[in-house]
Amino acid sequence: MSDAQYLADRIALMDVLVKYGTAVDAREMDRYRSCFTDDVLVVGYGPEDIEGADAYLDYVITALENFPATQHMMGNQVAEIDGDTAHTRTDVQATHVLKEDPDAIMTLWATYVDDMVRGADGQWRIKRHELVRAGSQRTVNQP
Repeated sequence: MSDAQYLADRIALMDVLVKYGTAVDAREMDRYRSCFTDDVLVVGYGPEDIEGADAYLDYVITALENFPATQHMMGNQVAEIDGDTAHTRTDVQATHVLKEDPDAIMTLWATYVDDMVRGADGQWRIKRHELVRAGSQRTVNQP
């Protein structure tokens, strides 16, 4: 792989995660769905793995009912690229406003561990998505 191709792939891989965060925060579910392959496997969001992009999208839509606003901030990313497959680890800090108490927020620190594939259209998509939690904190804003 040329240096130029490597750099283009690194930017494209990070762009998938940036799109993931900005789309879910804006509740742009079609754009969010486009981050994943149809057969994505999602791990770490509950006791059961979630199979398939449509099932995961249903899960996310239901979960977001508890959070009137969210902000997903992507941080450090490392990537191993092998042709049309890649393995990435991306740090995330996600802040969630709680529906039950709009003066409270829950902040999650985690790492997204993803296997991505480049499709026939040249776009990278997540084929396996794992949430590895590092910790969380609930904070109540004081007036």
